[in-house]
Amino acid sequence: MKVLVSDPLSEDGLKILKEIEGAEIATKTGMSEDELILALQDVEALIVRSETKVTKRVLEEAKSLRVIGRAGVGVDNIDMNAATKKGVIVMNTPDSNTISTAELTLAMMLAVSRNIPQGYLSLKEGKWDRKRFVGYELNGKCLGIIGLGRIGRQVAARAQAFGMKTIGYDPLISKDVCAKLKIELAELKELFGLSDYITVHTPLSPETKHIISEKEIEMMKQDVIIINCARGGIIDEEALHKGLVSGKVRAAALDVFEKEPPFDSPLLSCENCIFVPHLGASTKEAQKSVGIEIANQMKEALTTGVMRNTVNLPYIDPETMKALSPFIKLSDSLGKLSAQLINDKVTSIEIEYSGELVGRDLSLLSTTIVRSILSNFLHEETVNYVNALSFAKEMGIELSFSERQAKLDYSSLISVTIKGKEKRVVAGTVFSEKSPRIVQIDNFQLELIPEGNLLILNQTDEPGIIGKIGTLLGSANINIASLQLARTEKGGDSLSVWNIDSAISEAILKEISQMPQIRRAWTVVL
Repeated sequence: MKVLVSDPLSEDGLKILKEIEGAEIATKTGMSEDELILALQDVEALIVRSETKVTKRVLEEAKSLRVIGRAGVGVDNIDMNAATKKGVIVMNTPDSNTISTAELTLAMMLAVSRNIPQGYLSLKEGKWDRKRFVGYELNGKCLGIIGLGRIGRQVAARAQAFGMKTIGYDPLISKDVCAKLKIELAELKELFGLSDYITVHTPLSPETKHIISEKEIEMMKQDVIIINCARGGIIDEEALHKGLVSGKVRAAALDVFEKEPPFDSPLLSCENCIFVPHLGASTKEAQKSVGIEIANQMKEALTTGVMRNTVNLPYIDPETMKALSPFIKLSDSLGKLSAQLINDKVTSIEIEYSGELVGRDLSLLSTTIVRSILSNFLHEETVNYVNALSFAKEMGIELSFSERQAKLDYSSLISVTIKGKEKRVVAGTVFSEKSPRIVQIDNFQLELIPEGNLLILNQTDEPGIIGKIGTLLGSANINIASLQLARTEKGGDSLSVWNIDSAISEAILKEISQMPQIRRAWTVVL
């Protein structure tokens, strides 16, 4: 078998790869797309970091490729849809940069609190201006942590060692789990109002994009300090710049930016903002461990067939894949839909199978649903088919799987009940032509193709409302691809699902939500 390493990997990692019996290891870095395609001929396994771009074209041309190992966490340099469609498994190393990023976060907090970069530059200029750089202690301050995954928890532990009070927000973490971590669980608004320092450790997703913007900064304490060592785009940089200039935000420390490199960012001109060029994983230890970790995973995958930390589908034989494929897609859609409808901290997930699915090995479908739910709140690349169930249990989420023999309108049915402060039920089936459909949302029966941008409205059943919404969408140049309507009774509660060609702006969604006939509005992306 042939293994290609297309980005720099530590010598320790390369040594492990060379121990694979019967494997031919080739290392070639800095390739163009055409060069990579040529190099991948007859290659079964590819190891990359962030430099190599594994595009759809690369995957289509790589006839023998069956596994990609990403030495790191993020997989945005790999076309995941194309890889999954081709049956190429993608593995990553989600734990590799946990400590390095957590330590950088604390380093940035200390540096910005004690004016270390500014003092350094001043002294280099021949000045001895001690009074100008009077700083602040971390001891006794309140640190608000948005996102309590692996990195957020490690940041909390280190901040506590400095005598800081730690409070946190995470839509999946329970109070019991937080209590064990000595973190006080809080809602976002409460966190903003209490924190002297705020640090973010979430994925960048539609839900977390600009989770800190002008409105949120206004909620914060005067002289708050903001740190971002997670992903660019979580913080609205224009709003942050405004806060820094006005003095509402005392200082900020950034490792990541919305656009990298950020040479045209106004933040670079702010003396009360410090920054480094995306160094979260840039430690000798992290670079070494990530090479060792991906090499061991690849060795295990190629010699035993066991694949750890798979980001997309685990490897299954073609026959089973053919039978389960439409149900895998359905399960993924059910998970994503239920997660985007709950808008709340998840406390339990119940999955029920009925009809022809009963009696089969459904573990892959269950894992797909749980993974898709968690991926709405966590890094898409952090939660995978291996760790999804343990991740859920670690976060205090109760899981329930059951099968039911019952007379159905469909040959098979998968029902997902997700609970937090509220409860949502979604169910789906696969039609005879292997086409997945969502057939239930809460108490409403419908037949929805699970794809694209959706506007879902819980409304009163009365004349004229559909026309008003359609007109409003049309005025915003949003095309309607299809519309599903369901109601419990004439003139009662109803549900409309609008499949639209483009995303809805917050302004349009707010205008729709404020209509007196609208009880609830959601935007969903499948």
